[in-house]
Amino acid sequence: MSFRILGTGSAAPKFTLTNDQMAEIVETSDEWIRQRTGIGSRRICKDENLLDLSVRAAEEALASAGVRPEELDLIICTTLRGELITPNHACLVQERIGASCPAFDINVACTGLLYALDIADCYFARGKTKKILIVAAEEMSSIVDWTDRSTCVLFGDGTGAVVLGEGDGLRAVTVHAEGNREVLYIPRGEGKLFDGTVVGEPCCVKMDGGEVYKFAVNAMTTGVQKVCEEAGISPSELDFVVPHQANLRIIKAAMSRLHLPMERAFVNIESYGNTSSASLYIALDELVRSGKLERGMNVALTAFGGGLTSGAALFKW
Repeated sequence: MSFRILGTGSAAPKFTLTNDQMAEIVETSDEWIRQRTGIGSRRICKDENLLDLSVRAAEEALASAGVRPEELDLIICTTLRGELITPNHACLVQERIGASCPAFDINVACTGLLYALDIADCYFARGKTKKILIVAAEEMSSIVDWTDRSTCVLFGDGTGAVVLGEGDGLRAVTVHAEGNREVLYIPRGEGKLFDGTVVGEPCCVKMDGGEVYKFAVNAMTTGVQKVCEEAGISPSELDFVVPHQANLRIIKAAMSRLHLPMERAFVNIESYGNTSSASLYIALDELVRSGKLERGMNVALTAFGGGLTSGAALFKW
């Protein structure tokens, strides 16, 4: 026995930055962005902070699951950069929701939530947990170069959460890494030495879009194929694929390679952009609340990210 998803939740900032507004910041246009990415707008933190959004998503997921904070045995947070360097973001969430369990962060970029599911699987297999909260919290607006149209138009802020409990919903999960610094990375930021010398680079996303595209399409396709093989089903038997919401062209290419119609992919990138590790949980939460999921459906999650990392998971809903 492993686990099943008991509840989902998500939260996004109130402020929406449209493509037309982006065109006032950098040389771009709504048509240019939509054609290349499928993005129409993104949510940006202005009046909220990342912790507030994380708590909202966590409390929504707990309410959906019918689980009290004191019942949690573990909290895992996936984030590129939490509210503070220390305490870790998971501990801050734990304090705010009133839980009293171990809590830690992981940083696997956009693939973080799949790595978190793999970790959770190990905890359940060892019998150490009965209920786990996973929170994906990302504030990408604070780590993009707002003068670089090739990257700043892609990203948005948001949080998602799931509550896991004992069960047999998980049918397979796989994670992968191919160490590569150059294709997609974020410097840790500038600092000063004892003598005042400034060292390091600004903390902004650096990306080779062409290489990311090639890695992403292959990684998401092979990830889904692998979990389907482990579960003993064909990709054609999938009712829904929830892909990382990075680029609509990537999603379409991956679905084509899987020989699946786009109708089986749940896509919400148009309204959120790429929210890194939070994108899968935000999309999953919206799919759950749409009422389209039915008991017994096969649902695959797949993502890729900096590292380079990738992963996939398959659930019997």
